[in-house]
Amino acid sequence: MTEMLTADAPGIARAAGLLREGSLVAFGTETVYGLGGDATNARAVAAIFEAKGRPRFNPLICHYGAVEAALAHVVADARTRQVAQQFWPGPLTLVLPRRADCPVALLTSAGLDTLAVRVPDHPVAQSLLRQADRPVAAPSANRSGAVSPTTARHVLEGLSGRIAAVLDSGPCRVGVESTVLDLTGPGPVLLRPGGVPVEALEAAIGPIQRGVPHAVAHAASGLRSPGLMVSHYAPSLPVRLDAVAVAADEALLAFGPPLPGAACQFQLSLATDATEAASRLFEGLRRLDAEGARLGARGIAVMPIPTTGLGLAIADRLQRAAAPRGG
Repeated sequence: MTEMLTADAPGIARAAGLLREGSLVAFGTETVYGLGGDATNARAVAAIFEAKGRPRFNPLICHYGAVEAALAHVVADARTRQVAQQFWPGPLTLVLPRRADCPVALLTSAGLDTLAVRVPDHPVAQSLLRQADRPVAAPSANRSGAVSPTTARHVLEGLSGRIAAVLDSGPCRVGVESTVLDLTGPGPVLLRPGGVPVEALEAAIGPIQRGVPHAVAHAASGLRSPGLMVSHYAPSLPVRLDAVAVAADEALLAFGPPLPGAACQFQLSLATDATEAASRLFEGLRRLDAEGARLGARGIAVMPIPTTGLGLAIADRLQRAAAPRGG
């Protein structure tokens, strides 16, 4: 049963406690209602994808209660700080390189070395984020593909019974998602128009490239923004799917009782729990890539994973990792 919490001190404290426990809480921002989970807790992030029925592990936006808290987890140059000081709090998401010591779970950023961060301009959201005292991953609080919610009632229509609580923060002021700006390269790139007009951003930092052509994105092996089709982190070792046997010169990504004989292995879920497997997927790929390369393995063998529930999203990601590499 999903709790409906009022946006008073007890309600916000209850919502913050649920987030710290790893539960999911929908809350209002100035843009739309977000489906929040502890961004440092991979299991909580996996539960977000499960609740939404999201077919792919797209990067999620991390929400913070203060500017410096957001910038502490990314590499922020002078241009970034200028934009942050001028437009945060507000409906602007910045995509930036992750710091090496960033505590945010890899699943939150879909295995990428970048992070999408935002400081919302809503008093309830800011109070919740400060009391939770951690970054909160929060895509729109609706089933995947449905219209984004701008009231608590909208959230319940799609997610009642699938999440722990909704913090009724009133109707959203802006009503469209945040603008997403990529600042990882020499020139800023608009990945998604939204609540901050691109003209206002250009007045602050100069010309901004509008959008990313599909051919460019494909050649670059992926886009960096939430809400876009993304090809995510792929290991350097070749990936072999649906393995029913494993060679001595292969690393094994196991699901359930492991196949014998691998050079090294990483267990996604001994209990064949898809949510646990999703929470460990990117860590497993990275660890096997490094350990397999150290041991001279020729590839990574992946045991079969059922394509139901979150298994479908896991399979989608693994198919991308196993796809032929461009020359």
